[in-house]
Order: sequence, then C-alpha cells, then structure tokens
Amino acid sequence: MVKRILEINVPPNRSAFLWGPRKTGKTTLLRQQFANAFWIDLLDYDLFLTLSQRPTRLRQIVEAQTAQTIVIDEVQKIPHLMDEIHWLIENRGFQFILSGSSARKFRRGEANLLGGRAWRFELYPLVTRELDEFQLEKALLSGLLPSHYLSPDSEMDRRAYVHDYLKEEIQAEALTRNLPAFSRFLQCAALTNGMLLNYSSAARETGVSVKTIREYFQILEDTLLGRQLPAWRKMRKRRLIERSKFFFFDVGIVSALLNYRSITPGTPEYGRAFEHFILQECWAYRHYSKKEFPISFWRTASGAEVDLILGDADVAIEVKSAENAGDKTKGLHLFLEESRCKKCFVVSRDPLPRKMSPHITILPWGVFCEMLWEGEII
Repeated sequence: MVKRILEINVPPNRSAFLWGPRKTGKTTLLRQQFANAFWIDLLDYDLFLTLSQRPTRLRQIVEAQTAQTIVIDEVQKIPHLMDEIHWLIENRGFQFILSGSSARKFRRGEANLLGGRAWRFELYPLVTRELDEFQLEKALLSGLLPSHYLSPDSEMDRRAYVHDYLKEEIQAEALTRNLPAFSRFLQCAALTNGMLLNYSSAARETGVSVKTIREYFQILEDTLLGRQLPAWRKMRKRRLIERSKFFFFDVGIVSALLNYRSITPGTPEYGRAFEHFILQECWAYRHYSKKEFPISFWRTASGAEVDLILGDADVAIEVKSAENAGDKTKGLHLFLEESRCKKCFVVSRDPLPRKMSPHITILPWGVFCEMLWEGEII
C-alpha cells in the first residue's frame, strides 16, 4: 500500500471537497483517513437513482446515522445534492467530505459550493516522494496513476482508462454530441501536449470549428484531465509569447492516446515526457505543501525559453533529458538579465550536480525531486 502525502485535516466545523482525476486514488485515501465515517457511494446505481430522483432522501439517510462525518464519493454525479448537504451542515452540524472527478457543473455555477464552509483539496498522481524505488522510464511510459504505475500490464490499463473516460465522462454526461470528433481531438491534444496552444491548427486536424476546439479544451480542464500552463508576462525589454501551453494531468495518458509501447532516451518524445514529469512533480508539490505559488513558462518571440518559472521569478528551471546537459543555458541567462531570479536550475539526467555559473546549477532529476519535497527549491 502506497502511503500518500495528502492529508485531509479539517476541523469538526468545516467540510471538505477532494477533487482529482479518475483513478488517482481518492476513494482509497478517504477510506484510510475517514475509516469511521458513514459512506455514500454514488457509483451504487440504486442509491444514485434514488438520490437523483429525490435529493431530499439524503436528509433522511444522514439523520439516521450516528457518525457525524459523512463521505459522499463521486458527488459531481448529483450536483443538486449540494443544497441538502448545505442544509445538513447548517442545521444538524454534520461534516461532509465530498470527492469528485469532474468539476464541470460546479465551475459553471450549477451547484451550491457551500459558501466557503468546505475546504478544497486535490489529489494528484503518484510522486517520487511516495515511492520507495522510483523508476523513471516506467513512469514516463506508464504514467503515475497508482493502478497504472503499479500494474503488470499498464498498456492495457491505459487504453481502458481512455475508453472509460470517453464513455463515462463524455458520453454519459453528454458533454459533446460529436464523440468521433472529440476522440480525434484527444489525439491531437496529445500530439501537441506541452506545446503552445494553437486552436486553429487543432480545428483543422479535428474537422470542427475553433469555437468547438476551445470548448473541447475546457471540457478537459473541467473533467480534470488537463490544465494550462500560463506564460510569464512580466518582462519589458523583450517581446514575449503570451499563449499558454496545455498539459494532460498525467504523462501516461499521452502515451496511451498516442499508442506508445516504449519511449527511447534521446528522442523528442522522451524529452517532452521528461519535462512533463518534472512539471507534474511541481504541480503536486505546490498543492501538497500548501504554498500555492504560481507556475508558468517564459518564451520570447525570438524563441528563447525557460521551461518553468516558479513563484514570482523565485525559481527558473530548464528541463533537459540529456545525460550531459552541457551549456544549454541561453534561456536562463537571458531571463536573468531581465529579472531578479533567486535560483536557476537545469534539471537533467546528469549523474552529479554541477555549478555552471554563480547563478545556474545543474541538478540530476532525482536530486531535484528530493530537494523539491524537502522545501529546498522554493
């Protein structure tokens, strides 16, 4: 059993949302941390049918319990339950722990968000700190969803994941009527994972309008399958690229959509997957550490780039998958000319840390991840 970093510690007078993509391990985590709670699983079809037809039945069920903490799994399936939950919190003092894998209806204002009475937590795929013997190549191909990384046949599991997502999240919730076009879009989004967003190009490849492509990307964000990495916009001397990049939430989803059976070091695919993995670590650390610093990238119109900017230029990171990162630090030097960046790193597969200049250090990826989780990067 993998011990997860995230701990949902909430006082008795507060409830909590736990968001996370499918199969990140939300149910397992809640079972461990709220063993004495009364459990309502909306994947139970009979219970789902009862509560969706009569949300007020929830009040009768909960008031019959002796436990004061109520866990509702997959709460996004019945957004109208939120009014009943709100009433039970206010009038009966129950504590609710609510988990979900899609925030679409909540983000669109179709559900009661409990008026600040619930804290927000998010569960990410596995990170290096949670695994005793982390295998980089395996992670870059299989991804870091627990059931995929630990699977004896991750390829079949990854394919099933994409199929289930299309069937249960997209088709079942009628998020789009054109499922074939959305399937083509998913592959297009995987091909351009980590690249600058280009809605026009994606529209041509998918055969739909630019407006529809924007809606498709929003669906991915609302169902927690991916998110945008914004561009750093605070430079004055150089003209900057201001378009965001899009990344899927897990590197293994990209390999599933593109039918990768292996990823070879030295290839562009390996380099992109390596960068994606480092970003995943930073995303998870930001939330689990409760520091919530911004993460962005910097790119000039002439093509100079820094892969990751953490905080308000507190840390600049260039990610190189080579075993010898060499002197590929042009982007970092240009960024330093225009900012008061406190720390600059090249994260690579180099065997040992090296000091390239007074301001730039090359770190092996394992050392970087260890320092990140120890709070020594930011």
